[in-house]
Amino acid sequence: MLEPSTNNDLPAIPGKRYFTIGEVSELCGVKPHVLRYWEQEFPQLAPLKRRGNRRYYQRQDVMLIRQIRSLLYEHGFTIGGARQRLSGEEAKHDINQSRQIIHQLRMELEDVLIILKR
Repeated sequence: MLEPSTNNDLPAIPGKRYFTIGEVSELCGVKPHVLRYWEQEFPQLAPLKRRGNRRYYQRQDVMLIRQIRSLLYEHGFTIGGARQRLSGEEAKHDINQSRQIIHQLRMELEDVLIILKR
């Protein structure tokens, strides 16, 4: 999954159910056309498509995009290598994804606690 240093560089994922391609672009530091390309290259990345073929990404999609971004931009994987790495990690992916969600929620709850203590 992503290293902690990578998580700090990107904004926190809000507690929404669905995200537009523009929101995901900002959350992941990747342009929308790159996200559309990655959908073709990574079968795991399949956002919901609704009216007018608009894409709606879920939290797990955002986390997968962050992982793809890390593999390609920070670790120097090719797209084929990243695809292979992700397909080999699907078993570990659920556990790591759960840990990342728990970590993110804990950080958000700590922020709420600080606000409430004021």
